[in-house]
Amino acid sequence: VVYLRDDGAVLVGETANRRGLSDPSRVAREFKRRFGDPTPLLLGGSPQSPEALTARLLRWVVDTVSEREGGEPASVALTHPANWGGYKRDLLRQSVRLADLPDAVLLSEPESAAIYYASLERVEPGTVVAVYDLGGGTFDAVLLRKLGGAGFEILGEPEGVERLGGVDFDEAVFRHVLAAAALEDLDASDAATVSALTRLRDECITAKESLSTDTDASIPVSLPGVHTEVRLTRDEFEEMIRPTLSDTLAAMRRALASAGVAADGVDRVLLVGGSSRIPLVSELVAREFGRPVALDAQPKHAVALGASIAADDASDSIVAAPLPSAASTAVAAAGVAAAGPADSTPGPSATTVPSTGEPATQQRTLSPLVIVVAVLLLAVVVIGGIVMATRGGDEESSSTPTTLIGVPATTSAAQVATATSAPVVTMPASTCLLYTSDAADES
Repeated sequence: VVYLRDDGAVLVGETANRRGLSDPSRVAREFKRRFGDPTPLLLGGSPQSPEALTARLLRWVVDTVSEREGGEPASVALTHPANWGGYKRDLLRQSVRLADLPDAVLLSEPESAAIYYASLERVEPGTVVAVYDLGGGTFDAVLLRKLGGAGFEILGEPEGVERLGGVDFDEAVFRHVLAAAALEDLDASDAATVSALTRLRDECITAKESLSTDTDASIPVSLPGVHTEVRLTRDEFEEMIRPTLSDTLAAMRRALASAGVAADGVDRVLLVGGSSRIPLVSELVAREFGRPVALDAQPKHAVALGASIAADDASDSIVAAPLPSAASTAVAAAGVAAAGPADSTPGPSATTVPSTGEPATQQRTLSPLVIVVAVLLLAVVVIGGIVMATRGGDEESSSTPTTLIGVPATTSAAQVATATSAPVVTMPASTCLLYTSDAADES
């Protein structure tokens, strides 16, 4: 939620909501849905693209965090719906540039949620997790497989519904209240009426959320000339949204078919997103797929928390030398995997999600050329050690050590070459090798 003030400054979140009660024409909500739409949003008569509003929102977030934490973040991670293509991800990168932020790690929302889940629960390598992500504005369904070292890979094609989420359920409750109170014919040009309707929407949202733990809720209605109350039961609410939820189940079935995985091949279904707390959601998902359902302890925040883990991993590096922006994310993630002990607790210590936002599986194939180069480099190092060992005399004290740095096989030779001049050999992510040889002391 963003509120555009007269002076061009923006207010965000709850502050924007409060200001919007008196001037709804300056508020934009859920504009992520409008990404790629050439028609601008009008805020106070000023045209604003969704990308420009996102840039303002990003800048506000970073400024607020920097002020509270006493410094700029070391890295930034941004999430997006799983079914966003290259065009919309490029628009998201444009928002990053407009916000004057450094290169950001991009990853899909379900991947991010799975990373956070794996930081709390033990997830064995090879485990297949289906992520059912029903948030405020969009729905995502994707299958992920836990990797041997850390992180997840996407199986098949992500599915989703871009214009389906909690705001649609809010609208359903709002329309129900208007009909129950016979308020269809309202003067939309009257400022007092518009402000009252905005407050009524907030009451509907509160009532909807309370039905996740209660069986009924009362919604006060206070409009010019109208003061009443509408009662809404959980059963009534579930009947409103049941047809919409059937669309999410269909999207999940498409994700399973795309991945070539039967329902019994899924270890568990992870529910994330604020709207996944609706009891009917877990009931329908469990009945449809017959698999254990895990509701995240922080369904509203799981995606953001997973992104913070990905951003933290991206700020590390296997070498002290600065890395080019194009390779920094992949090499940094590889550095975390190589440096960690092989028996460390499973978790998202090193995501393999590339900064391009493409599926992680695209960077995991080790080409024969890389293997050949690695073998040659290893031979050069060994021969160099033998030559230095044979020099003897005063030359022994002045010889330069030769170091071989081991990195995971997920890192390409080109990425390593930009990061360090030391000879490199690729190996499994759970292995770390340091080979040093000089004339005085061979290791």
